[in-house]
Amino acid sequence: MRRKGWLLLVIALFLFFPAAGFAQPGSAPVINEIDPPNWWPSLPDPMLLVYGRNLSDAKFAIQGRRVHLERSQASANGHYVFLWLKTKEAGSQRLQIRVSNAGGEASADFELKARAPEVGRHQGFSGADMMYLIMTDRFADGDSSNDQPGYDPGAAHGWHGGDLRGVDQHLDYLQQLGVTTLWLTPILSNARMTDSYHGYAATDLYAVDSHFGSLDDYEHLVDDLHARGMKIVYDIVPNHIGVEHEWVHDPPAPDWLHGTVDRHTHAKYNMEALADPHAAPANWWDITHGWFVDSMPDLNQENPLVATYLIQNAIWWIETAGLDGLRIDTFPYVGRAFWSEFHRELHEVYPKLTTVGEVFNGDPAITSFFAGGVVHDGIDTGLYTPFDFPTYFTLRDVLLHDKPMTALSATLGVDHLYPHPERLVTFFGNHDTKRLMSEPGASPERLKLAFVLLATLRGMPEVYSGDEIGMEGGDDPDNRRDFPGGFKNSSHDAFAPAGRTAAEQDMLAWSSTLFRLRRAHDAFTSGDEQDVAADATSIAYLRGSDLAAGCRRNGTERMLVVVNKASEPRSIDIDTANTGLANCTVFNLIFSAGAHDVKLEGGKALTTIGANGAAIYAVQ
Repeated sequence: MRRKGWLLLVIALFLFFPAAGFAQPGSAPVINEIDPPNWWPSLPDPMLLVYGRNLSDAKFAIQGRRVHLERSQASANGHYVFLWLKTKEAGSQRLQIRVSNAGGEASADFELKARAPEVGRHQGFSGADMMYLIMTDRFADGDSSNDQPGYDPGAAHGWHGGDLRGVDQHLDYLQQLGVTTLWLTPILSNARMTDSYHGYAATDLYAVDSHFGSLDDYEHLVDDLHARGMKIVYDIVPNHIGVEHEWVHDPPAPDWLHGTVDRHTHAKYNMEALADPHAAPANWWDITHGWFVDSMPDLNQENPLVATYLIQNAIWWIETAGLDGLRIDTFPYVGRAFWSEFHRELHEVYPKLTTVGEVFNGDPAITSFFAGGVVHDGIDTGLYTPFDFPTYFTLRDVLLHDKPMTALSATLGVDHLYPHPERLVTFFGNHDTKRLMSEPGASPERLKLAFVLLATLRGMPEVYSGDEIGMEGGDDPDNRRDFPGGFKNSSHDAFAPAGRTAAEQDMLAWSSTLFRLRRAHDAFTSGDEQDVAADATSIAYLRGSDLAAGCRRNGTERMLVVVNKASEPRSIDIDTANTGLANCTVFNLIFSAGAHDVKLEGGKALTTIGANGAAIYAVQ
C-alpha cells in the first residue's frame, strides 16, 4: 500500500494540532515511500523523492557499491526530501537509503536493476501503423475481482469494470481488424476520484489503478502485444493531476502547483494566443497556468523539481513496460520549454520512441505550431507529431455537413505548415467527440466513406474502439458506451462473428478489408500523396513514390483513390497531364464500392463511381 493512509492521518493531526505537522524534538525520521520505486544505473542519474516524516533536519546516506549521494533538499515540514544520486558506475544492486537525526534513524531499500534486452521494445510508431484507441474502463471486463467501490455499470460516470486483462483477452480481434498499435486511456491510479473512470485525474503517478488490475497485468499485456509484433502507446498527462492527490494539500515544494484549491485560475482554450508572436503573456498565461477543471490541479513544470520528476516518471514507465510511444494529453497547456527538454532527455535514451500530442484545434496553423522539427519562440517542442484535428473536423464537415470535397483538398493543401505531414495521426472520432454515427446526417454509407479516407490518406490512421462496428454515442459521456460483448450485461457479443448484428458484421468486414489493403501496399504506409481532382462531391488522389513524374516503365506501383459522396452515381474525369497519372496505362480495380473500370481518353482518366461510393486502383 502506498503512502495515502499515513498522509491523511498527518493532515488530520495538523488541522487539530498544528504543531503535529512538523518534526518534534526527539522524533525519529520515517520513510514511507520513494519515487521512483526503482531505477537502472545505465540510465540518467536519478532524483529520488522520499515521502515520510521528520525529514527536514535529517542526514541521508546511501549504502551501496559505487553510488554517490550528490545532494539533498528537504521540504520545510519534513514530509519530503529530494535525493540526487550518481549511479552511472554502480551496476545492478539493492541499495539501502539511511536517514538519521537526533531522535533516531530509519532506512529503506532501493533497487538498481539491469535493463531488459532492447529487442522488440521502444519501437516507435509511424505511418506504417494503424492505431486503435481503447477507453480502458469501457472495453472488456476480464477480471471481475477488481470490480471495486465506484463500480456501477449503470452509471454514465461510474466504473464499468473494463480492465487490462479484458484488453489482453481480445488481441485476436484487434489483429484481425488490422491494428498494429494500441493506445489505452491512462492506467494510473485515480483513487478517491469517484468519477474518474477515464483515468485523466491521477492521484499516484507510479501505480496502476486497482480497477484496471496491477502492474503485472499491464506488463503482461505489453509482452503479449510485442509477441504478436504489435505496439503499445501510453497515455501520459504531465499537465495536471487529480485534486485528491496528496500533493494538492501537502506539496513537496511551495510552487509545485500553479495555484491552490482556493486560489487558482482556469485554463482558457484560446490556443491562438500561444501561436501569436505579438501576444502579451497576459493573453496566454491562463492556458499554461490555469487548472484544466477544478478537479484537475495544474502542475508547475517551470519548477525544475517538477520537470525532473515528470520526465523521470515517463522514463520509468517506458523502461518498466517497454513502451513504444506516448500519447500526450493536453499538449498546448504545458510550456514549450518543458516539452523541448522532455523530448531531448527521452530521445537520448530511446531514439526510436515516438510521441503524438493532443492539440484540439481545427486550424492547421495552430496545430502545426506545436509540431516538433521547427522552432517557434526559439524552441522546438520535439514532438514527433500532433493529432490531425484539422482533418478530423474537415472529414466530418464534408461527409456530414454538406461542405464540398474541395474543403478536404484545401485542408490537405496546407500540409506545408507541418515539418512532417506524413507523420500526422488522422482520425474521424475519439473518446472526446460524439460518435460519427450519432451526428446529424450520418449513415452507414457515410461511415464507410470515412473509413476509405482514413485508410488511404497520408499519415497514420487511428480508430476509436467501436467505430469499426458502427457504434453510436452522443456527447461525453454517451460516446463512451461499453463495447458489446465485453461485459456480463452486454446484449450481444460483437467480438465473435456469430454474436454480431448484420450491420456490425458488415461495417467490420468493410473496415478490416481496408486496413488489410492499406498494410499490404507501401504506397499507403510510406508513400507521398498527390491530389489530382476535387469538386463539390468527389475527390481523387494518388498515393505512392515519385509522384512528381508520370508512370515510368518498371516504375513502382501507385494507388489512385476516388471517393464520391453524392447520392447518385457520378462520372469522374481526371486530367492526367502533368500529374502522377501521366503515361499510366494500367488501372487495376482492387477495391470497389459501386465503381467501374478506368478508361483513358483524350488525356483523361474516366470512371464512374456509384452513389456514396469509392474505388481504389493500382496504377502502373
